[in-house]
Amino acid sequence: MIHYDAVIIGFGKGGKTLAAALAKKGQKVAVIEQSELMYGGTCINIGCIPTKALVHFSKQSQLMNLKDFDDKSAVYRLAIDKKTTLITGLRQKNYDNLDNLDKVTIYTGKAKFESSHEIAIQSGEELTSIYGEKIYINTGASTVIPAIEGVSSSQHVYTSTSLMELTNLPKKMVVLGAGYIGLEFSSIYANFGSEIVVLDKHSEFLSREDRDIANMVQSTLEKRGIDFKLGTEIQSIRDVEHGVVVTYRDQDNNIHEVYADAVLIAAGRKPNTEGLQLQKAGIVVTDRGAIKVDERLQTTIPHIYAMGDVIGGLQFTYISLDDQRIILDNLYGSKQRTTEDRLYVPYSVFIDPPLSRVGLSEEQALAKGYEIKVATMPAAAIPRAKLTEETDGLLKAIVDAKTDKILGCSLFCSESHEMINIVQIAMETGQPYTYLRDHIFTHPTMSESLNDLFQLIK
Repeated sequence: MIHYDAVIIGFGKGGKTLAAALAKKGQKVAVIEQSELMYGGTCINIGCIPTKALVHFSKQSQLMNLKDFDDKSAVYRLAIDKKTTLITGLRQKNYDNLDNLDKVTIYTGKAKFESSHEIAIQSGEELTSIYGEKIYINTGASTVIPAIEGVSSSQHVYTSTSLMELTNLPKKMVVLGAGYIGLEFSSIYANFGSEIVVLDKHSEFLSREDRDIANMVQSTLEKRGIDFKLGTEIQSIRDVEHGVVVTYRDQDNNIHEVYADAVLIAAGRKPNTEGLQLQKAGIVVTDRGAIKVDERLQTTIPHIYAMGDVIGGLQFTYISLDDQRIILDNLYGSKQRTTEDRLYVPYSVFIDPPLSRVGLSEEQALAKGYEIKVATMPAAAIPRAKLTEETDGLLKAIVDAKTDKILGCSLFCSESHEMINIVQIAMETGQPYTYLRDHIFTHPTMSESLNDLFQLIK
C-alpha cells in the first residue's frame, strides 16, 4: 500500500488548488477523480464555464435577430461545439497542471473509505488501496432528481449537465424549478430561440429577493417569452411521439398538460457522498446529507477535511477556493482563518441581464431590527445602459440609518456581476455609503451608476 502525506478526493477548484500548494510544500499528494471528464471539477466541465459560455453565445444569437428556427438551431449547434472545445482544452490544462508536478499522482476511479486513513480506488476491474496521513474531500454536488412518475424512463428529460450535450435546439422546453439554475438555463435557451415554460412548486417567485427586485426579474424574463407557472405540482412525465408531455396541478387544483421537446430538471443539488462509505472513517454527515465540518473545515475526524459543495452551504466555485485557503492557512499559516471570516459573499445569477446581490435584502434588514435607508434606481437611467441598449433592470441599496454603513445591495442590470464586487469591497472595508456616492469612476461605465444610486440615499 502506497503512503501519501495527503490524499485529495475530487478534482474540483478547492482540491486541485490545494493539491498543487501541498506538492510545492514538499508533500507527497494523491488526487482521486472518478471521471476523466471531470478533471478540473464542476465549474470547468459542467458548471460556471460552459454555462457562462452559453450565456455569451445566446446573447450573440439574440442580437442576430434570426427569424427561421433552423437558423437559430444552426447557431445553437455551433455554440455547443465552441463550448465543448473550450472545456476540453481547460480540462486537459487542469490535468496537465497537476500531472506535471513530481509530487502529485492522479488516480482515476471511484474512491471509498476502508478506514480513517485508507482509501480504496475502483478503476474498472482494478482495485487499488492507498494510505493518507491527511485526507481532503472535495467531491462536489449533483442534481437532485425528484420522485416524479416517468422521470427516469423518459428519453427527453435532462439535467443541467446532459442538456449542454444536446446538439439540437429544443423548440419548446419545460423547466422544472425557478431557482437560480432553472432561471439561467431558461434565459439561455430563450435567447437561443426556444419557447420556455417554467413550472415551480413555490407560489412566490425568487422568495429570497425583495419583491420589487423579484417582480422586475420576472417581468423582464416574461418579456423575453418565458412563461412562469408558479405554485404547481408535477404529476407525471410521459414520452409521446416526437416529444414529452408534463402533467401538473395548478394552485386552483386544476390539471394541465404541456407538450415539449425537452424537460430540464432544475430542482436543486445535493452533496456527492454516495459510495464514499464515510461511516467506515467515522465521518458524520448533517441532516441534509452534507459532510459536517467545523469553522476550520475539519470533519469529526481531525485529520480529515472537507471543502466545497460537499459540505453544503453556498455552492460557489469561489467559496471552494476560499475553503482551500482556510485549510492551507491552518496547515502552514497563521492558523487564524475560518469560515466565520466570510462576512459578505456576493453572488450573481447569469440571466439576461444578470442579477447580483451582496449582504441583506430590505426585508432581511428590517427583520433584523435595523433602521434603514433605501434607494432604488431603474437601469434605464444609466447612460451606459442606454448606449448599449440594455436598459432593463433595477438597482437597489440598503444602508444603516444610524451608521451610514452599507447593509446590502441588489443589482439587476447589465454588468452587475462585475459591479457587485465593488460594493462588496466597500462593505468588507467598513466604508460608509458616501464612499461609493463620491467615488470617481470612469465614464461611460455601468460602475459609475453606483454614484447615482447612493446619491439617492437621504
